[in-house]
Amino acid sequence: MGFSHLGLFVCAYHVLVLGALASASSRNLPIISFDEGYNKLFGDDNLMILRDGKSVHLSLDERTGSGFVSQDLYHHGFFSASIKLPADYTAGVVVAFYMSNGDMFPKNHDEIDFEFLGNIRGKEWRIQTNVYGNGSTSTGREERYNLWFDPSDDFHQYSILWTDSQIIFYVDDVPIREVKRTESMGGDFPSKPMSLYATIWDGSDWATNGGKYRVNYKYAPYLAEFSDLVLHGCTVDPIEQLSKKCDKTQSSESVPTGVTRLQRIKMDSFRKKHMTYSYCYDRIRYKSPPSECVINPQEAERLRVFDPVTFGKGRRHHGKHHHRSRGSQAEATSI
Repeated sequence: MGFSHLGLFVCAYHVLVLGALASASSRNLPIISFDEGYNKLFGDDNLMILRDGKSVHLSLDERTGSGFVSQDLYHHGFFSASIKLPADYTAGVVVAFYMSNGDMFPKNHDEIDFEFLGNIRGKEWRIQTNVYGNGSTSTGREERYNLWFDPSDDFHQYSILWTDSQIIFYVDDVPIREVKRTESMGGDFPSKPMSLYATIWDGSDWATNGGKYRVNYKYAPYLAEFSDLVLHGCTVDPIEQLSKKCDKTQSSESVPTGVTRLQRIKMDSFRKKHMTYSYCYDRIRYKSPPSECVINPQEAERLRVFDPVTFGKGRRHHGKHHHRSRGSQAEATSI
């Protein structure tokens, strides 16, 4: 039985749980320790669990980056972490907080990405989001943004809501992007169970000005700090391919409202002020926009002033994905 039939067997209250999650703030959900929910992915001593057991440091140096991965697979849910990014010169450095099933489906995997792209001294970190399903990497759905704060000064919350009909990216409980499933997207919408990953790695070939500025290891180690880890969703048995359980939030504040009117105002404001790139307006990559795009002429005109964006083609994912067996902690190949 394939994952395409998974929906026939999920918990009876699956839809209700995900509806509640749509308006849930991470502060309403239980924060778990690293050992409860995650395994080391790669990096040897470059991954350090702090004494409280709930905070993790990932570092990048000349030897390797580092990363961790959830112990369970999830089929929809709400996933969140407080992250503090490295400071000073960070060109070429990539910190990623994302969902993927690339280890199980290397040729047709799904992915939901937060990627944080470093910069030269005096320039700000940028955020990139991306979504694809069934290995549809040829249709990149990237967006890039600046932030209204310095993400290296303090911790900020970054969250992903994933349901069968929508994906929402949040920064400090402000939705910054909403991806609605459309019939035209077909299998390009992530639909197979995924694990949650967090990594730091060397993306010198593409991450800063298309590879013009590279990682300078005299500033190493580059340290990314993670805390307030939230895994709240429907776990899936990787062998039986059935949903094992769906977490239920007990908070009365978590009502199924999706993006509220106030949140939508904040999201629209954020995108007008801080979005610097959207695949929907990239006429170099796409002669005509992908079918799910809704074109806004004012937005298209505003985005024209920003520099062209370079992506890492297939190689940019090698720094994030590390083949592993379920439950293993095998060292990944260095970039």
